[in-house]
Order: sequence, then C-alpha cells, then structure tokens
Amino acid sequence: MQTVRNHITLIGNMGGDAQITNFDNGGKVARFSIATNKYAGKKNEAEWHRVFAWGNLAKFIESYGEKGKQLAIHGRLVNRTYLSKTGKMRKVTEVEVKHVIGL
Repeated sequence: MQTVRNHITLIGNMGGDAQITNFDNGGKVARFSIATNKYAGKKNEAEWHRVFAWGNLAKFIESYGEKGKQLAIHGRLVNRTYLSKTGKMRKVTEVEVKHVIGL
C-alpha cells in the first residue's frame, strides 16, 4: 500500500498585509495571498495562492509580513467549501502553512 503525501512549497511575495483573526482562547490565524512567478514564453505571469497560518506562525506573519515581503512557505493543500455573501456554495483550495521563512 502506497502512502499519499500532501506537501507544497512556495516561494513568492505577499499580495497584501495578512488578515489576522484573534480567538477568545488566545489563538490566532493569519490569512493572506502569495504570488509566485509563472514563466509563460518570454514573460512572467503571477499565480496567486490563498494561504493561512495558525498560532506562532500567524504571530510571525503578523509581525514580519506585509505587502511585497518575500516568503518561503511549506505546508499542505486544504480544500474547503463555504457560503458566499450571496448565499452560493463556493469551493476553495488553500495552503495551510507548516513552516515559513522570511527572505
């Protein structure tokens, strides 16, 4: 039986300041986007990724991260569904950060 692994590593720039959510129990989550370069012929195109980090990683992002900061992140892909403001069911794939390095 083969073990399935879910790992992703991205190096890119933050698209904006992280949105920080603080919880009553002292925990926190940071949500942000990261842009990586896609080489298409002779020009670079940005690919955008939705990213989130919990706990101490969220604290690091909150203090270090800002629009344009370059990060290397390692984590796993997470698929989730949610209701939009208009009541439609949406599906999204995000990266849950397990390790981060500010570059």
